Amino acid sequence: MEDLIMANQTYSSPAFNTDTLTENDPGYSLTVWNDDINTFDWVIETLVEVCAHSTEQAEQCSLLIHYKGKCIVKKGELHVVQPMCEAILDRHINATIDALV
Repeated sequence: MEDLIMANQTYSSPAFNTDTLTENDPGYSLTVWNDDINTFDWVIETLVEVCAHSTEQAEQCSLLIHYKGKCIVKKGELHVVQPMCEAILDRHINATIDALV
């Protein structure tokens, strides 16, 4: 830990270990993209069934997809989001996986 002395006061900065990733760190994001083909109901149903979203969460994501053009619907390890992405693509909905920085 590093101590900083300012105006006769001592402040301790917290120790951060930025070199170590834990198993809980999400490494990838699953993004669903807007299109002019799929209905709100189909996207909502897909997010509920594939990503285990609640109906309300799936509805909110579908609105973001529609109005913003995309929405990150899940974050996690690659072995978790990859099968979800494939299942979404199998339903003819555009989806991609990106590494989180």
